Amino acid sequence: MAMIPRGRTIRMTGEVRQPQPQEQQPQALSQQQADADFDAVPDRRHTGSLKYDSAKRHGYPEDVLPLWVADMDFPAAPPILDALRQRVNHGVFGYAEPWDSYYQSIIDWWGAWHGYPVQREWILESPGVVFSINTAIKAFTRPGDGIIIQTPVYSPFYSSIRLNGRKLVLNPLTYSSREYTVNFEDFQQKVQQENVKLFILCNPHNPTGRVWSQMELQRLGNICKRNGVIVVSDEIHCDITAQGFTHRVFAGLAPELEQIAVTLTSPSKTFNLSGLQISHAFIANEELRQAWRSARMATGYEEPNVMGLAACQAAYEKGRPWLEQLLKYIDDNEAYVKEFLRQYIHGVFPVQREGTYLLWLDCWACGFSSKELNQRLAEKGKLWVYDGAAFGEDGEGFQRMNLACSRETLSDALMRMSALFTH
Repeated sequence: MAMIPRGRTIRMTGEVRQPQPQEQQPQALSQQQADADFDAVPDRRHTGSLKYDSAKRHGYPEDVLPLWVADMDFPAAPPILDALRQRVNHGVFGYAEPWDSYYQSIIDWWGAWHGYPVQREWILESPGVVFSINTAIKAFTRPGDGIIIQTPVYSPFYSSIRLNGRKLVLNPLTYSSREYTVNFEDFQQKVQQENVKLFILCNPHNPTGRVWSQMELQRLGNICKRNGVIVVSDEIHCDITAQGFTHRVFAGLAPELEQIAVTLTSPSKTFNLSGLQISHAFIANEELRQAWRSARMATGYEEPNVMGLAACQAAYEKGRPWLEQLLKYIDDNEAYVKEFLRQYIHGVFPVQREGTYLLWLDCWACGFSSKELNQRLAEKGKLWVYDGAAFGEDGEGFQRMNLACSRETLSDALMRMSALFTH
């Protein structure tokens, strides 16, 4: 039985179910774990931070406030920091390979948090989900094959397909009443007509924040199964869902879908560990698993980052109390932004966030063209949010805002944004 985080109701098409009793209770919070201070504002400048130190290289003022790239401003959970200190104190950083308790921490997390029974032999390491996507493209397709994605979507989906010489096939999501839905008829037609061999699914969806329902995932999976399409499911944001929504593992929907699925995961978004370069592919089908492993070997990647291994195990074994607090803080930040927009910024509307810590803003009615808005944000507001056009043509007229920061930082960003609309 799947475990429902935080006592949430489940979003289902046509029905609302009350959460079932949990199989395991979250571990008791130690005093150290209970003291997570998400209101702190760490100084990340001059630390080699992509988020804070690359503004000039990207054409922004050096003193810009960045809410663009998807990493958090929060220090890692105390148990993770403790595990890293222990590894540093050991003092030897030779080649490493995962150990039994490491794999067990992954299995236990996915079983308890998502109700998905991952098997030890399915788990394959990589330095990152984008690396894994490129590995899957090389393993399962040939130059000229079609790969379908649902737009607007995370920009490396586009570049990974193009740079590997595959055919980019777009299935634009339908946008209406500030909600996104799947155009199934277009998806099926493109799969059948464009020699599609691979579907890269973003679940939860970045940047729109959709957490796909069981019905939506099942219908997409059935189309792929009938047409011999492998599904690479990017589930890196799976642990971050808004109150009332529950992530569904695509591969966990049905045994026949599990056999065409490659699930890509990482603790990096959940626990802010992106710089430690550790992620996983879960592949139940042995033939697909061997093909993916062979493609990975061809890149020269073998041993994972030993610090990433230590951090990942600590996160999955001891990080749940910290995550529970984080989810509440993100939900509260979203509510704060929505109320501020309602009162002070007319013409900018938030799209319903069901998952991720990213808020997708509809700016079509703000009174500025996309180009003018981006220029004013950077030059007048000294604010760096993510231009929606970076996620494809369907992202034009939108901005993506990172909610994983202190309330003080968020308030500063909103005040800067509001000044743009004062003539």
